[in-house]
Amino acid sequence: MDKIIVSSDGWLECNGLRLPCALGKNGVTADKIEGDSKTPLGSWPVRRMFYRPDRVAPPQSALETIPLTPQHGWCDDAAHPLYNTLVSLPFTGRHEDLWREDTRYNYILELGYNDAPIIPGKGSAIFLHVATKDRWFTEGCIALLENDVAALIPKLRPTTQLHVTV
Repeated sequence: MDKIIVSSDGWLECNGLRLPCALGKNGVTADKIEGDSKTPLGSWPVRRMFYRPDRVAPPQSALETIPLTPQHGWCDDAAHPLYNTLVSLPFTGRHEDLWREDTRYNYILELGYNDAPIIPGKGSAIFLHVATKDRWFTEGCIALLENDVAALIPKLRPTTQLHVTV
């Protein structure tokens, strides 16, 4: 099993790569709460990958790979039965659009955080995605520069686990 190690000091390591990464703007936590802008500590599988087909070529990956469309969203409404799942837009519950105007979701690696089982209010939409130099923090995800995400993708397998540590 391949491992991705993410340290709270902002470094990601995987199969010989050592890359700077952005974390939650309020740091890391062992007790994630929806909307706290903290990256959760712990270990999760990398579930699947999404990408923007109008901006990047289909990545070569052993992961399940899904081209995004403007109809893709992610429910972050803790009171909704579809909390922390992929949803189709339009959607009546609170959600995040995955088809963004900025480049942050050109690549999305879905992490298996709070999904087995889903606990309402414990955090949603925890992804590894693209960072930008002008915004070197996230709302709780892990982010790398776009070229670094592209370099990481071929190293991932369906058995890859991501570990966020202090």
